[in-house]
Amino acid sequence: MSLLIGAVTLGLILSLLALGVFISFRIFAFPDITADGSSTLGAALAAALLVKGTNPGLATAAGFAGGFLAGAVTGTLATKFKINGLLAGILVMTALYSVNLHIMGKSNVPLLGRSTLATYAERVGGRTLGGEGNLNVFGWEVTLYDTSVMVAAFLGIVLVGLLLYAFLQTNLGSAMRATGDNNQMIRALGVNHENMIVLGLAVSNGLIALAGAFLAQYQGFADVQMGIGMVVWGLASVIIGEALVGTRQTGMSIIGAVMGSVLFRLLVAIALRLGLNANDLKLMTAVFVFAALILPGLLKKIHAGKLRLSHA
Repeated sequence: MSLLIGAVTLGLILSLLALGVFISFRIFAFPDITADGSSTLGAALAAALLVKGTNPGLATAAGFAGGFLAGAVTGTLATKFKINGLLAGILVMTALYSVNLHIMGKSNVPLLGRSTLATYAERVGGRTLGGEGNLNVFGWEVTLYDTSVMVAAFLGIVLVGLLLYAFLQTNLGSAMRATGDNNQMIRALGVNHENMIVLGLAVSNGLIALAGAFLAQYQGFADVQMGIGMVVWGLASVIIGEALVGTRQTGMSIIGAVMGSVLFRLLVAIALRLGLNANDLKLMTAVFVFAALILPGLLKKIHAGKLRLSHA
């Protein structure tokens, strides 16, 4: 049960990453791999500030701000300096590795004994449930820490999802979505499409860095290598989510990205539980992404074949 709760919690936290990737890849069709650096940047900023005794809320906000700035730099390189979008993301991601090392001062920053959002959630859970230690949930013993953090992560992602949906319904958000759909049309309406791309990538990487900040506080450490492969995780979550909800409508896509992230993490946890070597985790992730990419197309072909046979 603890494994299940941990997988769901991690999936909820990383759904922020999925939402960020959704903005860059789905709304703007921008191949932004800054995510691998900005997720670590969020964790590095939060951890470095928490070690110095900063309030966890402010430390987390600083992580978001750092990712926002990193995304804006990528967008600026791609739009103002006319650098290929993929290359712009590579440049910023590469630079962020050194930036993250300077922020943390070393490759790994432990947060043991520090007040974090996770420990806050545990205290609130203890007061609410009126107890400490293990809880009995449907006959299973789970720790108060795991349960409290999972509930807090769920409430947090619901809030972020609602705010993102509300933002995308505003005039500014609609201009961003229109830029991704048809930038020639949006230019004809007098909107600077380059500024929309910069803003979109900034928001995208802000959410990704926010996921990194939460992840560091949940795991109890920040590591300079923790962002490797994050963009693949986010893309897999978005693709799986689209397959689950069956539509690209904005509200359902946001829900789908969250569902995809949780389901993807559950699949990974099940595979590890069944004896998968931890060294093969990245390989398995790549296989999951490959399957998620080709499965929708295969299902459509199978469905079309059945329709042809039924009308034959």
